Amino acid sequence: MKIKFIGVGEAFDEELPNTSIQVVVEESGIEHCILLDCGFTVPPCFWKSCPDAESLDAIWISHFHGDHFFGLPALFTRFREMNRRKPLLIIGQQGAAQTVTQTFRLAYPSTVDKLGYELRFVSLEPGEVVSAAGVVWRSALNGHSRRDLAVRMEKGGKSVFYSGDGLWTDETLSLARGADLAIHEAFRIDAEFPGHATVSNCIDFARKANVRRLALVHIERNERRLRRGDILRMAAEVSDLEVFLPEPGDEILI
Repeated sequence: MKIKFIGVGEAFDEELPNTSIQVVVEESGIEHCILLDCGFTVPPCFWKSCPDAESLDAIWISHFHGDHFFGLPALFTRFREMNRRKPLLIIGQQGAAQTVTQTFRLAYPSTVDKLGYELRFVSLEPGEVVSAAGVVWRSALNGHSRRDLAVRMEKGGKSVFYSGDGLWTDETLSLARGADLAIHEAFRIDAEFPGHATVSNCIDFARKANVRRLALVHIERNERRLRRGDILRMAAEVSDLEVFLPEPGDEILI
């Protein structure tokens, strides 16, 4: 699995694009490209990273806050301008098809029915297993102000967990157990904030889940800038797993 951090920021960061992760897996010599979340500041960064309109196979939407899915209308419409023909898979919780289509119709009403390629929607709820875009998908409910599903993707004995937003739950702890990489939002360093995790409890989560690597994303913009040194020191003090603070464009292989 090849992981690229397209964006790592929270909703209103003027410097960092919304959190979004590109995952590439290979199956029988064919690469599958997946995008985890697509907020309103993500599309320009994605186009720079991936200029081929046909390469993206699937998009996972963790929940329906704007910084996690409002970038879809722009992405869809540019693919139309680039003459994409391959179907695009959208995976998310129940209701994703209706919500995404309504949002797209509001943004570009004359484009929805003239895309030139098919949008295919697949529902993934906790307890279900879906095989799509070269990986096996599972989800669990996270603790956020809007219904958010964390997701786990597995391929060839490797696994990635992505939280979306929210404080971890017993269900997401179970979902993440033994993952090679956990990507978790950590809105604050140690002060609790409703519906969000902190750096300290993300580290506790990673230890309990026995994950090998923990990437901290979606950190509140002022805390990330003003207390970056504190975050890095906290990460450096962890000896039983790797904790890191990715930047946009960073890539890792698992």
